[in-house]
Amino acid sequence: MILIRHGQSEFNAHHERTGRDPGIPDPKLTALGRQQVATAAERLRSHSHPIRRVLASPYTRAIETAEIVAGTLNVPIEIELSVHEHAHYHCDIGTERRLLSERWPALSFDHIDEVWWPNLDETREQVEQRCQIFHRRAAALPDWQHVAVVSHWGFIVQLTGHSAANAELVPFDPTRARRVRVDAR
Repeated sequence: MILIRHGQSEFNAHHERTGRDPGIPDPKLTALGRQQVATAAERLRSHSHPIRRVLASPYTRAIETAEIVAGTLNVPIEIELSVHEHAHYHCDIGTERRLLSERWPALSFDHIDEVWWPNLDETREQVEQRCQIFHRRAAALPDWQHVAVVSHWGFIVQLTGHSAANAELVPFDPTRARRVRVDAR
């Protein structure tokens, strides 16, 4: 399994320059972010285990990342709620399910609530619970070696202990035990 942190978002670009939360809910990718993802997707073409599907967080920046990856590899996208970001900043306020469905009619959002994101005070323990749920589900996937998962910094660091850069590819073996982290962020 390959975890992919989404490409640079409008939030990331502003936060990197100022160190402040710019108050942008559910931001889109920047041009640089799209370029980062296109480069990562090309690297996935030669991956030792060909990617056959992409799971993506329901945040816009993750879906846009998944679209680029899936388009490059000609594979389907599925929305996976458990891999969303650690809700902490304004960028972690999502978009309602009906609006996501309108924007991406080819994707199914039926399995998520209309307001699916948590309050911005999500605890590390709650993120850890999601990591445990995802880890169990991923380990049970018969094709886990052929799955790419588009997620976010907070989730990836909690799941793996690795602080991923935008569009970084992070190998993850869900059949191995992981060390629990509750100190991320």
